[in-house]
Amino acid sequence: MNLHEYQAKQVFADYGIPVPTNRTIRSVGEIEQAVSELGGNEWMVKAQVHAGGRGKAGGVIKAGSIDEIKAFAEKMLGTNLVTFQTDANGQPVNTLMIEVPSTIERELYMGVLVDRASKKVAIMASEAGGMNIEEVAAETPEKIITLAIDPVNGLMPYQVREAGFAMNMTPAQQKGLMKVMQGVYRIFIEKDASQVEINPLVITGDDVVMALDAKISLDDNALYKHKDMQAFHDPSQEDDKENHAKEFELNYVPLDGDIGCMVNGAGLAMATMDIIKNNGGDPANFLDVGGGVTTERVAEALKLILSDPKVKAILINIFGGIVRCDLIAEGIIAATKEVKLSVPVVVRLEGTNVELGRELLEKSGLEIISRGDFTEAAEEVVKAAKGVGA
Repeated sequence: MNLHEYQAKQVFADYGIPVPTNRTIRSVGEIEQAVSELGGNEWMVKAQVHAGGRGKAGGVIKAGSIDEIKAFAEKMLGTNLVTFQTDANGQPVNTLMIEVPSTIERELYMGVLVDRASKKVAIMASEAGGMNIEEVAAETPEKIITLAIDPVNGLMPYQVREAGFAMNMTPAQQKGLMKVMQGVYRIFIEKDASQVEINPLVITGDDVVMALDAKISLDDNALYKHKDMQAFHDPSQEDDKENHAKEFELNYVPLDGDIGCMVNGAGLAMATMDIIKNNGGDPANFLDVGGGVTTERVAEALKLILSDPKVKAILINIFGGIVRCDLIAEGIIAATKEVKLSVPVVVRLEGTNVELGRELLEKSGLEIISRGDFTEAAEEVVKAAKGVGA
């Protein structure tokens, strides 16, 4: 789960990381009070969406009057912002953050993530802040320092000094860096984050090390432990189908193809999409219904697949391990009667009671193409999607 910038900055402030003073507004009518509380005569105004590249896309301005802020708010609120990190539809802008500008002497980079190679949490730091870290890694990799943090000892003072030296910071600035690095590391560990990033991390004119931007991504699998973080969830920034799928414990990701896929198990789902591609088709989605296949879950999965107008055929590929194939077949039959399918459906069952499951499908009277072989099932659904008779 991603946090908006203003939400991440709230978390940063709670952990002692300096951030600019800010306010959020959701309507033009809230602007004057926000500006009054902030004071000053210039303000940065930022669209709050779960995507980078907002500045280049026109989602960030420096305003010198309330009228400028109002004009920007009228233009942005209720619209979608398209950046290089979004699709063509962009992300909805429901909130703007107004903050006091900072005097910037230098722009740096700081990021925390899991380094799978070392099997440790890693802190990345660079003196080349304010630009995409991928570009820095490709063009000037020597400007990036990576620190592997021992899980027992945690972040050590010598590692902070090492990062400070690499970024050419003065002793006074390194004291500020200590506070920031300790804060981001604690957030990463205590909030079960998958990424914490500050780009840019700036040094102000009076040597304060401050997070000018903030990004936090949390591990969905650990959210149940963090009620405070759950409150930051913004479903408007996610696909409606994905939000609906979560209600029924379905793992669903829409894709660009025309063959709907319903599979139990993430690995089998990936293999199913691969074999569809290998046979000349294009999957319309990734959909893992999980190990405990039920009639309700199958029905909801079919509804999700059929809500995509691009879908021309469906492949249901289920391995009956935890649940017997005959029970799976009964669930598919009940679900297809409820949903009233309008496209061809190919079903491939394998596992416990597979023969009984296939028999139930064949005797159901429904227009379901049953295949036992994985490749044959993929070939059939590709032909069905292309309008070739089975």
